[in-house]
Amino acid sequence: MQRKIIGYHLDEEQDWVAELDCYHGQHVRHKPPFFNRPWVITESGRNSQLASLLNCVRCDALEFPEGLSAYKKTPEFSQDSIPKGLLKQHSTKEGVWAIIHVLSGTLLYYPHDTNAQCIPLSKDDKGIIPPNKYHSVAAKSDVIFYVEFYRK
Repeated sequence: MQRKIIGYHLDEEQDWVAELDCYHGQHVRHKPPFFNRPWVITESGRNSQLASLLNCVRCDALEFPEGLSAYKKTPEFSQDSIPKGLLKQHSTKEGVWAIIHVLSGTLLYYPHDTNAQCIPLSKDDKGIIPPNKYHSVAAKSDVIFYVEFYRK
């Protein structure tokens, strides 16, 4: 998934890491011939790449970033009370991650535009939803679940 560069920091080996708007980091090395990124070498070069896009493989893998705090959650939904908006393609806002918590039954989670076509979620499974990632859900059986939202 394409994410904007919002900053940089050096890792413990003194390699540059791009800070992405999804709260993941990605190394941006200049080590030709495999990595040709001469802009990494100078501060002005790095600044010229702020707001440019990098593919975040950690978002594609539905990897939840560290350092986020829960700030709200939905009521519990059953197969009969799932809001229609959750059944069709929708997304969270920029900077907002979500986790689907299934309390009983099975919920089908469809993260659109990923390699995973359908992820069945049962009790104690967590459905990770990255910011701005289109997804939908469907009840496979009697189900009780809620969604919890996170941000920095």
